[in-house]
Amino acid sequence: QVYVVESGGGLVQAGGSLRLSCAASGSIFSLSAMGWYRQAPGKQRELVARITSGGNTNYADSVKGRFTISRDNANNAVYLQMNSLKPEDTAVYYCILWAGRSDYWGQGTQVTVSS
Repeated sequence: QVYVVESGGGLVQAGGSLRLSCAASGSIFSLSAMGWYRQAPGKQRELVARITSGGNTNYADSVKGRFTISRDNANNAVYLQMNSLKPEDTAVYYCILWAGRSDYWGQGTQVTVSS
């Protein structure tokens, strides 16, 4: 069984920073791509950032230059450093682990950016 758990959300003023953490169980972690999605009220869930098992990264255009995804395979963790936050970054952020044909989601963590 694979478990994915996010933490680190909260309320921050525009221009501030937050760091989200995601812990995953299972020996497949180091072999799996990981990512962060977000979903704002009334909007579709969108992919924010992705990191492969080898450390290659991709970002949504809206967060390039502001967000950084990283991983720590020794601790089965992935992080999302979010800087220069904007009100439009307000959403529930979800961590995802891709393992072959399966994917595993966390429960989500709320990020609210006030103007």
